[in-house]
Amino acid sequence: MANLPSEYEKSVLERLRNGDKKSFTILFNHYYKDLVTFAFGFLHNLAVAEEIVQEVFIKLWENRYLLEIDRSLKSYLLKSVQNRCLNWINHLKIRSEFNNHILRYPVLSENETENYLLHSDLEARLQIGLEKMPVEAAQAFRMNRFENLSYPEIAEKLGVSIRTIENRISKALSFLRDELKEFLILIALLFRMF
Repeated sequence: MANLPSEYEKSVLERLRNGDKKSFTILFNHYYKDLVTFAFGFLHNLAVAEEIVQEVFIKLWENRYLLEIDRSLKSYLLKSVQNRCLNWINHLKIRSEFNNHILRYPVLSENETENYLLHSDLEARLQIGLEKMPVEAAQAFRMNRFENLSYPEIAEKLGVSIRTIENRISKALSFLRDELKEFLILIALLFRMF
C-alpha cells in the first residue's frame, strides 16, 4: 500500500478535519482495497474484513475534528484495522469457549441464565463505552485488558511514554466507571468468580 505524498496527505487531512467530503472520498478510494486485503490476512473472511475497514473509515469520519495523527495516515489506518481484527478474533474466541462450555454443561439453572444475560449485556455496554471514549484511551485499555500487554509493552508498541499509557488507561477506567455504573455490582461479582 503506497503512502500518499506527505504534503498532499497533510493537505487532505486538514481538509478532512474541516468536514470536506471529497477529502474523505480520496482517502477511502486510496486505502480501502489494501486495508481490506490486510484485514483479510488476519480474518480469512472477506465480508468481515470489508465490514471492519468500513467501520474504521466511519470512525475516521466521525472523529475527523479531533484527528491527530503522529505518524503517517497509512500507519494510523493499519493500526486501527489491526486492532479491530484482533478484537473480532478475541470475540470469536470468547464465543467458541462459551459454546464449548454449553456443550459440556448444557443445562443452565435460572440463576446461571440470568448471570449470562447480564454478562452479555455488560460486554455489549463495554464495547459501546470503548467506542465512545477517545481513540487513544480505548486502544491502550484494549491492549492492556484484552491483549494482556503491560504498560511498558504498550508504550513501546505505540512509541509513547509509560506515563502517557498510565494516563490513557486511567482516563479509560474513569470513563467506563461512569458509563457502566449500573453494572458495578455485577462487575464485582464477576471478578470474584474468576
